[in-house]
Order: sequence, then C-alpha cells, then structure tokens
Amino acid sequence: MGDFLTGKVVAVTGAGRGIGRAVATACADEGAEVVVNDYGVSVDGGAPHSEIAESVVQEITEAGGRAVAVADDISTMDGGQRVVDTALAHYGRLDGVVCAAGILRERMLFNMSEEEWDTVLATHLKGTFTVFRAASAVMRAQRGGTLIGFTSGNHQGSVAQANYAAAKGGIISLVRSAALGLHKYGVTANAVAPVARTRMSANVPMELAEIGAPEDVAPLVAYLLSEHARRQEVTGQVYTVAGPKIAVWAQPRELRSAYADGAWTPRQLADRLPGTVGQDPMPLLARLAEMSEAAARKDRPQA
Repeated sequence: MGDFLTGKVVAVTGAGRGIGRAVATACADEGAEVVVNDYGVSVDGGAPHSEIAESVVQEITEAGGRAVAVADDISTMDGGQRVVDTALAHYGRLDGVVCAAGILRERMLFNMSEEEWDTVLATHLKGTFTVFRAASAVMRAQRGGTLIGFTSGNHQGSVAQANYAAAKGGIISLVRSAALGLHKYGVTANAVAPVARTRMSANVPMELAEIGAPEDVAPLVAYLLSEHARRQEVTGQVYTVAGPKIAVWAQPRELRSAYADGAWTPRQLADRLPGTVGQDPMPLLARLAEMSEAAARKDRPQA
C-alpha cells in the first residue's frame, strides 16, 4: 500500500463498478479511509441492490484498507447527506468527495421523455449537488477539503444523449461555482472527464482513438485529493484522462466582439456578424458522418 492519501477520509459515489470502483480502491491503496457509495443499479438506473457497494468494501478490507459501504440514492438530498454522515460517523471527518455515479437513457431529443430527462439529470447533476452541498458544509467548518465531479467530453454536445450532455455541462459549471465560492475556506473543486472502457462508454456512437481503462483515471483523482494539489492551488479545472493522456480544458472566455453605433438591428447583424464576431467552429459537427457510420457498424468501445 502507498501513503499518498494517508490520513484522508474520502467518499466515492458510483463506487461499485467501473471508474468509481477503481477510484475507491486506489484511494484505499494510497492510505485513505473510504466511504463506498453505490445504489447498485443497472446502467439505465433500474434494479438497485446494496451488494455492489459491500463487495468493494470487502475487496478493500481484504487488501488491508479501511472502508464502509452506504447504498443510498444520491439523487435525493437525504441520500447525499447520508454519504457525508457515514464518513463522519465512522471516521470523524471528511476530506474529499468524488462523484462518479451515473446512468444513461439514450434517446434522440425529439423522442426523449420527461422521465428520461429527469432521471439522468437527477443522478448526474443533482447527485453531484447533493453530495457537494452536504460535504461543503463540513469542509467549510474544518477549513479544507476537496470536491471532485465527473463530467464527460459529451459536455460539448451529443447526438443522442442530450440529457447526459446537459447534466455533464451542468457539473462543470457547478464545479467552477464551488471553486469560486469555497476558495476562501480552503476548499478546492475540480472536474474529471474520463475516456475509459466502462458500461457507459459502450454507448458512445463512434470509434475512440484515445481510450483507457478505469484504473487509468484513478491516479489523477488521487492527486487532486492530495495535499500536493491543495498546496499547488489546483481548483476550478476540468481534466480529461484517456489512457496515458491527461489534458486540461480551456476556461470559458469571449473570443471576439463587435460594437454597433447604438442598438443592433437584425439587418446590421446579417451584414456584419459573419465578418466580425463570426462563429467558433463546433468540432463534433464535422464528425457527424463519421459518428453515424461508426454507430451503424456498432463500432463502440468494449466495456
């Protein structure tokens, strides 16, 4: 076992499988005491069962680590609070939370139901909020801690997962807001956009040239939870991990501007906008044909 996170208490949601499990076991391997949260549902959010979280706790304890399971639905305020309360009850403090829980309901926008929208937003975006909200109150009082949300490259947009893309974009804005609002209390907040072979990545409608395993994501998360990242004031960032690749996303900013002499009119915009402010090309728009062909061939990453 390592000692990179010795003395830390970390809660990980969605820790029963895939990336969440890899993060939870890696944190334990680095000396952290871990709260393993997983509602134990299928990839579409159905059929919950608690054995999933318990099995990861058993794996950690058999390897010499310390962990406790909590099988709660973090899309509810009570569920998010119980994750935090479990850490406090068992270990007396909470130094970091990692929100990796997620489900998919893939559907074209014009066919998407209210339930398909609400369920995905509740698990990803609200589920990150409920845990962040409960954890930030503790971290504010103890003057330190780390919040980590899980986003996706799909925050750029998605052909058939508008609900998922909207949730992942929302998580980025939530992370940036947390970074700003909690900075004076010594609390950092960052987001990770993994590209890894999981149950959920099997639904990506394109071939991915850069993709890794869930275990490839865990070292970055462990670093962000560590005192090293805190001292280096890493906060408000979005990092991609794809196998051996780590990249940082740009912060939102204006690219170009133009001014009218008074208020703009539609005719002035038609005449001047293309040659002044213009557009920022949408990278995925150029790949639509490739994505469609890959989806037809069922060329999707293997879980």
